[in-house]
Amino acid sequence: MRYMVVIEEGPSSYGAFVPDLPGCIAVGETEAEALSLIEEAIQFHLEDMRDGGHQIPAPASKSTFVEVALTA
Repeated sequence: MRYMVVIEEGPSSYGAFVPDLPGCIAVGETEAEALSLIEEAIQFHLEDMRDGGHQIPAPASKSTFVEVALTA
C-alpha cells in the first residue's frame, strides 16, 4: 500500500504524519530521519490495526500544490 505522508519542519526537528492513518506520526532530527521513522510507524500502525481486528483503510489522501501571487 502507498500512503501519503506529510512532513513538516519545526524549529528543531521534522514531524511526519499520515492523513489516512490518524495517530500515525514520527519525529526526526532531519527530514530523511522523519521519513524513515514514519515508514516504520506505518508498518507498526497497520500491524496493530490488523491484530486488533480493525479494517485497514485504503489510501485515499492526495496532495497538490497551489501557487498564489502575493500582492504588495
